[in-house]
Amino acid sequence: MPTEPLLQSHVPGFPCRRGKVRDVYDLGDTLAVVATDRISAFDWVMPNGVPDKGRVLTALSAFWFGWLGVPHHLRSTDPADLPPPFRTPELEGRTMFVRKTAVVPVECVARGYLAGSGLKEYRAGGTVCGVPLPPGLREADRLPEPIFTPATKEEGGRHDENISFDRMAELVGADTAAELRDRTLDVYRRAAARAEWRGILLADTKLEWGRLPSGELILIDEVLTPDSSRFWPRDTWRPGSSPPSFDKQFVRDWLEASGWDKASPPPRLPPDVVDRTAAKYREAFERLTA
Repeated sequence: MPTEPLLQSHVPGFPCRRGKVRDVYDLGDTLAVVATDRISAFDWVMPNGVPDKGRVLTALSAFWFGWLGVPHHLRSTDPADLPPPFRTPELEGRTMFVRKTAVVPVECVARGYLAGSGLKEYRAGGTVCGVPLPPGLREADRLPEPIFTPATKEEGGRHDENISFDRMAELVGADTAAELRDRTLDVYRRAAARAEWRGILLADTKLEWGRLPSGELILIDEVLTPDSSRFWPRDTWRPGSSPPSFDKQFVRDWLEASGWDKASPPPRLPPDVVDRTAAKYREAFERLTA
């Protein structure tokens, strides 16, 4: 049975930076990344969480880090590998012990289908992040080839901003931009093939990369989870409409219908929305890792 949601971890003695979902503890040359059960929508963190969501995200990221076979930051999810204050039941299964890197300040996004902010830009001008696409594409259409569409990493609750590849090259250097584009698309293609074999379409995904002191670029943060990716059931995918997804769809739909103005603190999510969201996260994990 799911436990009570963990909305915030408390580990004394270590500096902590809290994101929308994760609490990141600085252990010196390494980090402990705790995935809480917080859930966000429309740039707000909801007042109540989704039970065991953090454990699902951690387990799914650990699966992909192992399956992909690319250099990454994960050292262990075993509590025994962490300092004693982290060896508690509430943190078990939701904590990643990782290498510290200099984070590349660009979100690396790969898209295989037309959706989200890409759809809006396409309808306005026929491009996505400056990448021209064929005319006449519909919402949720499969693209002729996956495309790389970087975005800025914004702080303080602001939306990440889609940028062109040329702008990314200005920010991080041409060689780094080219390497991250190629590696991001490689991860996307291989993960999308596995997901489709499991009955799930990987519409798009956001990856983060960091640089070790040696200069090597490695995959960091979470990877290919419902929080960082758009997963659609293959059997209900119909181009021309928005498919259901394995993520926060129930949360977003309920908030849209609730009358909330998106400018003030959000209302509590009702139990049925929480339960259905938790079930979707678990289903995504079970199908992708089976």
